Amino acid sequence: MQTAAFVLAGGRSSRMGQNKALLSSGAHLLIEEVAAKLANVAGNNVAVVGPPDRFSHLPLDCLPDLRPGCGPLGGIEAALASRRGEYNLIVGCDMPGIRTGWLDALLKRSKDTGALCVAIRDGIGRIHPLCAVYRSACLPFVRSALDSGRLKLLEMLEELRAITIDIGEKLWNLNTPEDWNTWQSRGREVIRSLAKDVHDA
Repeated sequence: MQTAAFVLAGGRSSRMGQNKALLSSGAHLLIEEVAAKLANVAGNNVAVVGPPDRFSHLPLDCLPDLRPGCGPLGGIEAALASRRGEYNLIVGCDMPGIRTGWLDALLKRSKDTGALCVAIRDGIGRIHPLCAVYRSACLPFVRSALDSGRLKLLEMLEELRAITIDIGEKLWNLNTPEDWNTWQSRGREVIRSLAKDVHDA
């Protein structure tokens, strides 16, 4: 069954003060960095969910929200409604620290268990609905929640009886300039250290 991957980038980034998806992350934009990691597990079947006019200059497919203003749940609806895959890996554009191994593990658990949704639980106990696999059968649940104005993602995960994968460390989620500055200084040091450990092993 086909795997599709989506970067959710439809938010207003009000706390960041600028479009965080377009922040420069090394030689690439943040959204490009996240999309490249998704492509490692989904091949060419990767799309951005967000206003197409914001991202028309990027070499990425872009899907508009079907219900603008409904937050991340609206983005999930647009992803699932595109029918690009049975297993839909959905990640926020503000998660530069995600690893291919985690994404592979999410997909494997989804396929092995048949769960409607499998999400990451990080080392501080936080569940990440925007680093998760949603089966295509989740779409009616998502639409029902949107129809009734129930927009909270964790409540959606409860309704889907989502299961989680523990990764044992913090999953970075960047919302403010302070988050971004901390990631630039400390988060990248963690990634470099991990890469060095792998090289030295």
